[in-house]
Amino acid sequence: MDAGKKGLPQESRFSAQPPYVGRWLSLFFLTCAVYLLLWTPEAPPSRVGALVKCLPVLCLVVLLRAVRSSALLQGGLLCSAVGDACLLWPAAFLYGVAAFAAAHLLYLWAFGLTPLRPGLLLPIVLASVPYCGLLLLHLSPGMVPPLTAYALALATMLWRGLARGGSASWGALLFTLSDAVLAWDTFFQPLPHARMVVMATYYSAQVLIALSAFQGPGLQTN
Repeated sequence: MDAGKKGLPQESRFSAQPPYVGRWLSLFFLTCAVYLLLWTPEAPPSRVGALVKCLPVLCLVVLLRAVRSSALLQGGLLCSAVGDACLLWPAAFLYGVAAFAAAHLLYLWAFGLTPLRPGLLLPIVLASVPYCGLLLLHLSPGMVPPLTAYALALATMLWRGLARGGSASWGALLFTLSDAVLAWDTFFQPLPHARMVVMATYYSAQVLIALSAFQGPGLQTN
């Protein structure tokens, strides 16, 4: 048996990708650094600011498109970019929530239902229900239904990401952490350096979710 040939396809999955994969990942990290260094809390919302905020995620869209990988993940990233832009303007907050909810639905669709691993639901419920219940007490009545629906979409995405494993699990966890910090800072109590924590974990989550397209068979593509 030729052990080297047998193991080659799985072990060289990343190394066999075209060189432009590395270029787009480098551009992703560069645009992340630009946003994190240039952003200031006092900056008013602007189209330029929205573009700078969205560029890292758009780089990941181009990366996946270049390798013809997972249209569902591409759709989720595009919805996330729309959400990023909307959240800059308070009047568009709920549009941003809807865009991110759509992104989570596309991500969980991409992660699939195999393996099912229903046992993961219990710790997710035990962690999310008290946290969300506390935050809901500080919301206006009109905000409760859309944010409850969003929390359900996020929790389901977390379940499927953890079930899939690999970078998908870490991406789902970091996305949940980012949203948890953002919700606490926005609706309950301001946190020091919250914006930096939210965006650093958010960008990390997105690149890990995008890289899950390369981690092996099983990802839904359409």
